[in-house]
Amino acid sequence: MTTNEHAERFTLLRPLLFTIVYEMLGSATESDDVLQDSYLRWAEVDLATVRDTKSYLARVVTRQALNALRASARRREDYVGPWLPEPLPLDEHDASADVVLAESVSMAMLVLLETLTPDERAVFVLREVFDFNHHDIAAAVGKPVATVRKVAHRAREHVQARRKRFQPADAATTAQITEQFMTAAATGDLEGLLSLLAQDATWTADSGGKATAARRPVMGAEKVAAFLVNLFRTGQGIPDQRIEVVNCNNTPAIVAYRGNHLEGVFLIEIIDGKITNFYVIRNPDKLLAVTVPRQVSR
Repeated sequence: MTTNEHAERFTLLRPLLFTIVYEMLGSATESDDVLQDSYLRWAEVDLATVRDTKSYLARVVTRQALNALRASARRREDYVGPWLPEPLPLDEHDASADVVLAESVSMAMLVLLETLTPDERAVFVLREVFDFNHHDIAAAVGKPVATVRKVAHRAREHVQARRKRFQPADAATTAQITEQFMTAAATGDLEGLLSLLAQDATWTADSGGKATAARRPVMGAEKVAAFLVNLFRTGQGIPDQRIEVVNCNNTPAIVAYRGNHLEGVFLIEIIDGKITNFYVIRNPDKLLAVTVPRQVSR
């Protein structure tokens, strides 16, 4: 077997492998590191011993991702303010046709997955999103099959009890609500904003202490609307500021620039025709990969 065949097999499965790792870590940059390290290990494998390339590579990246996940969990104990996953820019129609994939990369789901243990998260992602069998998952996480079945059941119950029913709006509705929001926010239309927000709308900002942002979530439609009016009014006085609307994590996202400097990404979650959550990433360390659209797959 040649090095070229190693590369061809890995490249073919890279979107799937990236998606597995990203859903485990919530970080595109860390996922790239895991995939690079995993490829170096894969390049040393005798392909004649590989029965199923997909399962084999999923096992390799899962083990590396678990190591990274446990290390990052320790670092987050000292994190300043709320921690949010790294935004993932997608091609406009990348995940929209696959409802399971779209939900699995949504910011809301990634935030929910943060409440699982590393093993629970790995098992849930491999089983519920990618439909690997319990034997392959057991090999990936280094646990007996019986244990994996129990972990899978526990993780599934945990997620189902805490997630909102995922009802993605169609593209036209999403675009309309996003446009209405942008107009209301830019003109300081408080009543217009209130009409777009769910009563329990929440603004959560992640700065890591490295940028200006609310250190605690802003909760409730009235408080969020007032916060937005003030934020946009302040922003209008900043020279060279511009914004773009892109697709991150299969939801509308406002990308704010000051000149050529990326200031932040604001993801808008829309459920049942109302904006329910704003996820705001201002930590510059989490904005490094925002300009590079990714491909996800399962």
